[in-house]
Amino acid sequence: MKLFKLLLSLIVILGLLAVLAGCPKIADKAVSAEPKGMVYFDFFDTVSYIYSYANDSQEDFQARCKGASSILLEYHKLFDIYYEHTGVVNLRTLNLNAGGEAMKVDEKLIDFLLYAKELYALTGGEMNIMMGSVLSIWHDCREQAGNNPAAARIPTQDELNEASLHTDISLLEIDEENCTVRITDPKASIDVGALGKGYATEKAAQYLRSIGAESYVLNIGGNIRIVGHKPDGTGWATGIKNPENPETYVKTLMLADTSCVTSGSYERYFTVDGQRYHHVIDKDTLMPSTYFSSVSIITPDSGLADALSTALFAMSYEDGLALVQKLERVDVIWITPDGTQYTTPGIDAMVKN
Repeated sequence: MKLFKLLLSLIVILGLLAVLAGCPKIADKAVSAEPKGMVYFDFFDTVSYIYSYANDSQEDFQARCKGASSILLEYHKLFDIYYEHTGVVNLRTLNLNAGGEAMKVDEKLIDFLLYAKELYALTGGEMNIMMGSVLSIWHDCREQAGNNPAAARIPTQDELNEASLHTDISLLEIDEENCTVRITDPKASIDVGALGKGYATEKAAQYLRSIGAESYVLNIGGNIRIVGHKPDGTGWATGIKNPENPETYVKTLMLADTSCVTSGSYERYFTVDGQRYHHVIDKDTLMPSTYFSSVSIITPDSGLADALSTALFAMSYEDGLALVQKLERVDVIWITPDGTQYTTPGIDAMVKN
């Protein structure tokens, strides 16, 4: 396993160097800077990158990366639902304690869970971190299919229906004054796959902003968060993948000082009897949502972008548009299974000509 990780690290680092080497130099020599990059494997079971296009020294870049990566690692440990970490009461701990007494947690986890409840209300329950009992069944089937394709199966409706009885958001009790959390139902569990990575990414971006960092790009497992603009005042070309062929793009956007998060049917899936089953589950059918193949959100807050990309994926276009129209500075690209695209008006101004 160590050898595999080492080889993977070398492959990704070489790829990162190739990408950086291919980046065009800024024309204005007064503000020009060779891009710098760092790669990480420690957060949210994915590969993450921090880039700087600023004219900062290698020492400053490394210090800024150290600060941002420490924030990402801290939230990774807090949000982990698969492993406990020494000295941390995290989501895994809370899930194991479901049905027991309230547990003292870090204030950062309280803030996050309160925000998750706000998003539950905002999205009409589509972004529900208490869907863990249902999502864990799908996760186990996906893992089984990966390990033994011949034994791949989808959950039975009876399994899903029973699990759905333990997904009410009221089962999560948060005591702000005493900084405690309790899951009241022993069969209920928290899953923050629709929010945790984006929320942590936003916290790292806020840190970089607070210390005066500009022209930084965070790519945390595909969640893009841009801090500021390029030194010449322009943005970065950001591709929106084609769900039918993820090696190609349906649009390229010029983005600055914002985030871009996509949920796609091509990201995590398994196949049973020739049919794909992806990871975004409709709360009503308890099956993979069939409205879209891809939903991309462009908005300054990466946590909100992460949540909305999942919520709108499981909503009709009409319902999703109605929700977005209530919000400020949120733009969306919807792509249906037949390739039809819908966009909010602000997207046109972002498209790279």
